[in-house]
Amino acid sequence: MEFDELDALAAKAFDGYIVRKDLVRRFKGQYPVPTYVVEFLLGRYCASVNEAEIEEGLRIVEFQMRERAVRPGEEELFKSRARERGSVKLIDLVSARLDPRTDSYLATLPSLRLNDVRIDDSLVSTHERLLTGGFYAEVTLEYDPEIAQEKYGRPFAIAALRPIQLSKRSALEDLARGREAFTTEQWKRFLLRSVGFEPDRFSPRAQDILLLRMVPFVERNYNMVELGPRGTGKSHLFQQISPYSHLVSGGKTTVARMFVDLSTGRRGLVAQYDVVCFDEISGISFDQKDGVNIMKGYMESGEFSRGRESIRACGSIVLVGNFEVDVEHQQRVSHLFGPLPPEMRNDTAFMDRIHAYLPGWDVPKLDASHFTDHFGLVSDFLSEAWTQLRSENRLQEIQGRVRYGSALSGRDVTAVNKTVNGLLKLLYPNRIMRIGDEDLEWAVRLALECRRRVKEQQKRIGPAEFRNTHFSYQMGENGVEKFVVTPELQSEGTIGSDPLPPGQVWAISPGGPDEQPGLYRIEVNEGPGSGVKIINVPVPGPFRESVTTAQQNLYSRARELVGDRDPRQHDFTVQLRAFDTSRSGASLGLPVLLALCSALLGKSLKGGLIAVGGLNLGGTLDLVYNAVSVAELAIEKGAETLLMPISARRQLNELSDEMATKIAILYYADAREALLKALAD
Repeated sequence: MEFDELDALAAKAFDGYIVRKDLVRRFKGQYPVPTYVVEFLLGRYCASVNEAEIEEGLRIVEFQMRERAVRPGEEELFKSRARERGSVKLIDLVSARLDPRTDSYLATLPSLRLNDVRIDDSLVSTHERLLTGGFYAEVTLEYDPEIAQEKYGRPFAIAALRPIQLSKRSALEDLARGREAFTTEQWKRFLLRSVGFEPDRFSPRAQDILLLRMVPFVERNYNMVELGPRGTGKSHLFQQISPYSHLVSGGKTTVARMFVDLSTGRRGLVAQYDVVCFDEISGISFDQKDGVNIMKGYMESGEFSRGRESIRACGSIVLVGNFEVDVEHQQRVSHLFGPLPPEMRNDTAFMDRIHAYLPGWDVPKLDASHFTDHFGLVSDFLSEAWTQLRSENRLQEIQGRVRYGSALSGRDVTAVNKTVNGLLKLLYPNRIMRIGDEDLEWAVRLALECRRRVKEQQKRIGPAEFRNTHFSYQMGENGVEKFVVTPELQSEGTIGSDPLPPGQVWAISPGGPDEQPGLYRIEVNEGPGSGVKIINVPVPGPFRESVTTAQQNLYSRARELVGDRDPRQHDFTVQLRAFDTSRSGASLGLPVLLALCSALLGKSLKGGLIAVGGLNLGGTLDLVYNAVSVAELAIEKGAETLLMPISARRQLNELSDEMATKIAILYYADAREALLKALAD
């Protein structure tokens, strides 16, 4: 492996806290332990950039793993060593239970197939997680031959155990200090390397999703769903990286284990772990009928009841699972919560508790090339810093810098804020670093998209209650309103129902003698200067004519169209994008004028709208001779509203009843009326 700039930066900023991630893979498959167990030892002995020190550390780690990790078939060997030597050290997943018959605790060591190991009450009291699934630890196991002679004797006992996790309380301070040496993009890449991935092998979109997977580790009571194809590493982070997360394999658990044991009052997984991840979401089930309702209540308030007592916990809930079909087919036959069990699948109240739905279908299937050979943070150091970040908040530092649109309900705002807060804590573990506008907007757009994905599924089930899903935001008091879409709802050649950014409009050219009607998108950017420039090369002649007539109409009718704004003091760049075989851009004067006005006003036009109409220099409207064909094309392209000149009204009476029910037609008599009807409310 060759060191790169990021390796050198990491070595300087995090001396003693980094490890080469390819070293971890040397032990993968050799020993039955998760990644963070191996990294705990590598971090102790191989946290160096010096090759000689790394090789020496590897020999020590190899020796300890060989001597303490129990591989299949070695169970009796370790038991024998305990008997012959009096004690033996091993690494295992230790759990415990109360044996009421003897009023004592018994531990389980699965690698030795022992489930009746004596353990002192004080160890259980110190490490309560032993009773809720257990954790990996370095264990000193003793053997007492005298007890072995007794009837029903239990000769094995745990004399000492050391959890495999960092207990250093300055982890967050060290992480925050080291972060100052990185740019935001470098830090994103370094975080991905720290959990084992090589960012260069992922698209920017996939990198964002991998970062979103980290949010439950730093945000309390965060509820997340990720569905997608198999083999994309959905459960990897929750099983391999942190001792503070717990994976419920198969999705089956009990109310007592998950929340609280009513007989003993002992807290469950959500109180013991930062993150509880249900693998294979379709199989989620509880031993009691009201288990799902208890979980719904907890996901809403972070509380559950034990009799009359209300108990608070901070554990985040993550649900991951697989699509048996691709996402397009899933949307055709059902909605994106389809793989959930029946009691959750169509429950919009349950969906409302989900803060983010991650598009797992945008992450590629993983192979060896997706994992990094470079340096990253030791997993237990990173997970310790993350657990300390859970008590921090970044929202107060962005107050007044972003405003959400009216389509967001109170729950939507809460969900979006939790995602934004988590992402910003990941990027800015140092609370005194100023959060840049670009990074804030990146976090806001991701958060809005992931929450809107939830709302879109609710809309499919209850369209009347959840009809407005056009999520938007503004940066600052006077910022332009921007809308956020979920990409899977958009398909090539269809316009969707979301408003385009200011300065953009969908349009249909009626065509001509040698050209069929065609769909276009006109994009206008406005800035200081003067004049109008078309950036298409070459510029189609008919489109140049449309732009010229639109420009002259804007100049001559500026007062009634854009108020006191002077278009002559602004520079406009215009681009035409064609989506059909038609390429000329003929008779698009009115749509170009709408785009120019929208850019100058900084306001979006209605979502799902297609504008039609040619202009001449005097401001009169051209006739549309094939209005029915234009309307049918608009319906085919997914338009909700068609803006047409009033002269086409009689023709459109010939539109079939079936077609007429699929689109709303707005008529206009002049350019000002067209603009007023086109602008978003």
